[in-house]
Amino acid sequence: MKSLFLSLLSYSFPSPEFHHCLSLFCPSPCLRPCRIFVLGIGFFSLCFLMTSLGGQFSAKRPGDSPFTARAEVLGVQESRGVLRKISDMLEVIMKRMDTLSKLGNTTDTHRLDELSSALDRIQPIGLVERIQAIAQNMSDMAVRVEQILRLCHNTVHKRKEPVRVFAFQWMRARWTSDPCYAYYGVDGSDCSFLVYLSEVEWFCPPLAWRNQTATPTLKPPPKRQAVFQSDVGTLLEQVGTGKESLSFMKRRIRRLAAQWASAARRLDDKLRHHWREQKRILVHVGFLTEESGDVFSPKVLKGGPLGEMVQWADILTVLHVLGHDLKISVSLKELHGFLGVPPGRGSCPLTGPLPFDLIYTDYHGLQQMKQHMGLSLRKHKCHIRVIDTFGTEPAYNHEEYATLHGYRTNWGYWNLHGQQYMTMFPHTPDNSFMGFVAEELNETERLNIQRNKVNNMAVVYGKESSMWKGKEKFLTILHRYMEIHGTVYYETQRPPEVPAFVKNHGLLPQQELQQLLRKAKLFIGFGFPYEGPAPLEAIANGCIFLQPKFNPPHSSLNHDFFRGKPTSRKVSSQHPYAEQYIGRPHVITVDFNNTEELDAAIREIMRVNVEPFLPYEYTCEGMLERVHAYIQNQVVNSSRTWPGSPPSPFILLPNSSFLSWASNSSSHTSWPPLSALRLLASPEGQSCVKACRSAGLICEPALYHFINIKEAFSALDFQCEGLESEMNHLFPAFSAEHAECGLQQDPLLFSCAGSSTKFQRLCPCRDYRIGQVALCRDCL
Repeated sequence: MKSLFLSLLSYSFPSPEFHHCLSLFCPSPCLRPCRIFVLGIGFFSLCFLMTSLGGQFSAKRPGDSPFTARAEVLGVQESRGVLRKISDMLEVIMKRMDTLSKLGNTTDTHRLDELSSALDRIQPIGLVERIQAIAQNMSDMAVRVEQILRLCHNTVHKRKEPVRVFAFQWMRARWTSDPCYAYYGVDGSDCSFLVYLSEVEWFCPPLAWRNQTATPTLKPPPKRQAVFQSDVGTLLEQVGTGKESLSFMKRRIRRLAAQWASAARRLDDKLRHHWREQKRILVHVGFLTEESGDVFSPKVLKGGPLGEMVQWADILTVLHVLGHDLKISVSLKELHGFLGVPPGRGSCPLTGPLPFDLIYTDYHGLQQMKQHMGLSLRKHKCHIRVIDTFGTEPAYNHEEYATLHGYRTNWGYWNLHGQQYMTMFPHTPDNSFMGFVAEELNETERLNIQRNKVNNMAVVYGKESSMWKGKEKFLTILHRYMEIHGTVYYETQRPPEVPAFVKNHGLLPQQELQQLLRKAKLFIGFGFPYEGPAPLEAIANGCIFLQPKFNPPHSSLNHDFFRGKPTSRKVSSQHPYAEQYIGRPHVITVDFNNTEELDAAIREIMRVNVEPFLPYEYTCEGMLERVHAYIQNQVVNSSRTWPGSPPSPFILLPNSSFLSWASNSSSHTSWPPLSALRLLASPEGQSCVKACRSAGLICEPALYHFINIKEAFSALDFQCEGLESEMNHLFPAFSAEHAECGLQQDPLLFSCAGSSTKFQRLCPCRDYRIGQVALCRDCL
């Protein structure tokens, strides 16, 4: 007990008393530690908080910066009971303060023993052990404090002392855990802790005894005009060397350079040479860093997946061609240099302004930024765009909601806005559609393809021999009608999974693969990989794409590949975009297990002639147009606080249930503009994705804010006997069973995805440009 109490005595406080101590003993820049033996209510308030909540804290990363936290608070009555017990103890202890203060720095063990004995008599059984255990695990529970602050948002300004005390004590115990503290001048003295907590982080107010030189307000850099770029030479230099993945990307950039330049000229004419703001953009390709393992680069020449590198090469090119100030990082060292990260493990924040308007990265890069930007990541989250192939739905993205409702996965839970995730295909309206490009044909090439097509030639989509396992029956049926070609990687011996009647070319360079596709009539998918770029490239070269139908659809509930991914999407075929947005005659989707259906499909393919086809959104011009619109118009609000009810964008006509647009709706700032909004109610059990698609529209989550009001229910003729607001990714929605209307409480949970048989969901649908589903008709 004595040792515990002595440790409490030596606790230093960033309180008025402690500041007074500093003014006496450390009047100028701190030369030595300053310690005072004061026992104040601040520490015991913290002890009460930690003790009463003790078992309800959970740690994430021991040793990290302490100021990221979550807690679930005890019931009010229980908390008050514990508080009364602690208060009684404190009252007895405070009566002994005079005796204690007279001891000063002496070693009067007799009087300390007497005081310790008195404390032992009033100490509830087990409390000492609890405090000791909590103290030992303080670094583990430290990462939960941020969410405590959020829970206590309304009172934190009135009761800052426990948080400051905790931060100060954490600094004393852990300042050597990260070199970044020493980088900012922390030397182990109490004064250096105070200076750091008041001048580098936000836990303490400015110190009166410090020389307070006014920090000049940094003006944002002047706006510059973005000018379309046709030369990719500087881009190729920035991409760098040393990895086969980077070499692949550079070859693609060179090969498509002329098409990008031509598309830029067309888009500039379409935009009527309007002034565009140049953005400062960082691209950090996290999955190619050595720290993430970089499993892709070694497989580039061995049949490994190339879809991610195709997309990243096109992202780099589109940002460069649009004329933005671009920096590229494929290592942590480069990331540190571009962001100005202090040396260390990322416990310290960035002190200067973020030198970028936008940061494009992936999930690996996002995790690296979290580790190395520390507290600054939360501050700068709104600048981040995450390239995410399969999409992230809001229910999985919202950390607290995902944890409470079973949506927590190894990905997701970043508390970003849904539109900050950017997908390869437009399958998740909650996210933004980034895409990629396929090579376009000129008229001469199109004519040559139509003349040189071999009617009975098929190419199989599958570079790895494992994809061919179990496909003998299907291939035998196809072989009755067609000559089958493969591009399966092998080193010395032909893969045994590939039947002898298949002509295997081995892994082909991109240009040779293009020539093969320009001859073939059919491109066949075996069901994997999902949603890659190859089927679009085959269709663009005049092939018909034959793919399997999945019944039941593949999802995280029934298929290992999707298990753990932050989406509930049900994939009906190998390539849903090709099935839904292109369709026959270019895309035929059948049940490969139904021999008759498969046989009929092959005979149909033999009869049909198709021309090369490429959706506009996958052309260079289409991608330039889409990304330009995002950069110039898309705004992400980093605040999670509800901004209040917006003005209604519609009115209800007298004695009518019809929706009418308000005459002043166009004055409300919004992108997409409110002129695109079409308010619908989904049937029970249907998501807004399907409800809008059934009406020939697209669900637009950016417009949810305008329909999350009581008037929207009235406009749709719902009679609300009750109106509630809660965190529910299905809200706003109407429950017919209870005649209740539910509003969304947290804007991060606005979601087009999700359905329930209990609710009819309110859906903010919008129109779209033909061939460009990401943009409404008035979005440019």
